[in-house]
Amino acid sequence: MPASEAAQLDPGRSREYLSCQLGGVSYGIPLRCVQEIRSYEAPTQIANAPPWVKGIVDLRGVIVPIVDLRMSFGLPQVNYDALTVTVVLHMRDRVIGVVVDSVSDVLALSGPQIKPAPSFSHALDASYIAGIGTPDSEDTQRMLILLDIEHLLGSAAMGLLPTELVALN
Repeated sequence: MPASEAAQLDPGRSREYLSCQLGGVSYGIPLRCVQEIRSYEAPTQIANAPPWVKGIVDLRGVIVPIVDLRMSFGLPQVNYDALTVTVVLHMRDRVIGVVVDSVSDVLALSGPQIKPAPSFSHALDASYIAGIGTPDSEDTQRMLILLDIEHLLGSAAMGLLPTELVALN
């Protein structure tokens, strides 16, 4: 269930997000999906992979695909620096690394701090946005775009997560 749906069902329940930056914008990745945060290391490249797939790394015997979220969002490529990290995610029995510009903190957000995702025309696919987090009620300038990271990585465009089988009745 996407985070936005879960927040609507239980508005009093707090949810934790890892705050990360891409191109000067703050995004929130559900902490329940985060396995670890690692400094960026150049992966082994895969021939004919899309530009946002940087390659693979061996993480303690597990082969992990590495995706540059900046590039998958259509942002310009930048040189990786000391702040660039790989957030290792564990979802649907898969491990995937996503490269972000930096990470800052873990935020616990509850009901009134999570706003519904904005509606866009069909020309802009924002289905990967689970909601908008406003962590500080007095600081309305700080917004966190809450990612439905499972939906994003499992989308047809990325295809990095297995699709869930639906039983036909």
